[in-house]
Amino acid sequence: EVIEAAGSVLTNKYAEGYPGKRYYGGCEVVDVIEQIAIDRAKELFGAEYANVQPHSGSQANASVFHACLKPGDTILGFDLSHGGHLTHGSPVNFSGRVYNPVFYGVDKETGRLDYDKIQEIATKEQPKLIIAGASAYSRDMDFARFRQIADSVGAILMADISHPAGLIAKGLLSDPIPHCHIVTTTTHKTLRGPRGGLILMGKDFPNPWGLTTPKGEIRMMSALLDLAVFPGNQGGPLMHIIAAKAVAFGEALQDEFFTYARQLQKNANAMADAFVKRGYNIISGGTDNHMMLIDLRNKGISGKEAE
Repeated sequence: EVIEAAGSVLTNKYAEGYPGKRYYGGCEVVDVIEQIAIDRAKELFGAEYANVQPHSGSQANASVFHACLKPGDTILGFDLSHGGHLTHGSPVNFSGRVYNPVFYGVDKETGRLDYDKIQEIATKEQPKLIIAGASAYSRDMDFARFRQIADSVGAILMADISHPAGLIAKGLLSDPIPHCHIVTTTTHKTLRGPRGGLILMGKDFPNPWGLTTPKGEIRMMSALLDLAVFPGNQGGPLMHIIAAKAVAFGEALQDEFFTYARQLQKNANAMADAFVKRGYNIISGGTDNHMMLIDLRNKGISGKEAE
């Protein structure tokens, strides 16, 4: 059904703007579809705010940066070589070219995050934005500890849960929504939806920079995020993909999705254990989520050769 929605005639509909506030006519039906996707995303993650328009996780992240930062501001992200993502400050990405990136990583011995070390880096570098999230990290994250670190330096805390989102949605991993100012994710991977992005907030809040409307009212963070997505980073939304997101969120709200997510977690643990029994070194000693990282140095082969 997700694929059916993604392949639907909705691909032909221009709908710049948001439900009820479009720059094109004839949007009555797609308004309903987008609102369903928004409502289901909020219910699934227990969020007060959801923007379902980002075309990808990278564009969701770019929109958050657009809303929260000025060029040259310092961001603290997970080092790409330790398990982070390109959009967390890599020098070859916009995030490392437009902003001033500094990085945290995993402990060399344990393969896990050292939160005391992250605190040290944050205290020294004073970032405006801290990114809690990874693309290759097999352990659960302590979002409450990340929030303590962010608050200590007055930073906005953004969680990028693109990889474990499906497990988080069903309560199988730590929930970032109560702790992080803003949460981004893709909608495929463990969410089983179409390729796309999503921005969430547990609670909306007045922007901390005092930005106002033309009438002098303090803008809410939701308004800044909406403006950052459209027209800040994107034009027309992909209505066929938003419909597919609505279908995927609906599926994820069902009890059967918990069974799927829990089995996924069990399968990853079983596979990690099997590799360990065969003499392979698993980074951090195992997995809490759906992935594992295998250190092949004791086997004398490279990852490319193994692939």
